[in-house]
Amino acid sequence: MKTLVKTLKRSAAAGAVVLAALSLQPGSAQAQPAPGPGAAPPVVGGKPAAKGEFPWMVRLSMGCGGALYTRTIVLTAAHCVDGSGADTSITATAGVVDLRDSGAVKVKSTRVLQAPGYNGTGKDWALIKLAQPIDLPTLPIAQTTAYDKGDFTVAGWGAAGEGGGQQRYLLKATVPFVDDATCKSAYPDLVAGEEICAGFMEEGGVDTCQGDSGGPMFRKDDTGGWIQVGIVSWGDGCARPGKPGVYTQVSRFTSDIRAGAGQLGG
Repeated sequence: MKTLVKTLKRSAAAGAVVLAALSLQPGSAQAQPAPGPGAAPPVVGGKPAAKGEFPWMVRLSMGCGGALYTRTIVLTAAHCVDGSGADTSITATAGVVDLRDSGAVKVKSTRVLQAPGYNGTGKDWALIKLAQPIDLPTLPIAQTTAYDKGDFTVAGWGAAGEGGGQQRYLLKATVPFVDDATCKSAYPDLVAGEEICAGFMEEGGVDTCQGDSGGPMFRKDDTGGWIQVGIVSWGDGCARPGKPGVYTQVSRFTSDIRAGAGQLGG
């Protein structure tokens, strides 16, 4: 069963990025001063992102991450939202790595589209329509499976360990692809073809975690530009050995995401 597993990364306070092998006890990282760009991060395996490094990163007020699919639409995880329809309750924060930066762009939502047929297993994507455009670069999504391998980057404001709280500064880390057969040895009910795994199988130590659900997993394409290949979805804890992170395989849903954006007028 994945139910308990998903509660760690799929709860409203859940999410994902860069954690594990902490020198602090789980949950204690929130009490520590958050690192500024260039400072040593309070986690092993991750480091602060530079201002403007990932300009399409978005923090959502329900406690999830996301990426600008267009300037008026955020791509996130289905488990981060409550169905489809009108919704003005979500605030998207963008344009900063420090959530307390006075220069942050904050825009309210108007509508939400949760993946059609989403029932808690697979299809973990959603779109949030914004009340006004955010004048920042967008993150293209993978059109084919060509980039669903190699090393990926993950980023987010999530916890620095299981049970921890949101971080003030955006953190980033690199995680390697884990093939379906290997990932199924950790998660027998993995939805192959809809989900993609990444992480360090033997040693753990680097992963996404609570508070980064919905955020992007991305890599460089053949032209050197960033392309999104995954959406932080679920996993058994954070950075545990033998338990990689599981991400929505974006290339599987390219046409559905495009159609959904069209419905939202984005």
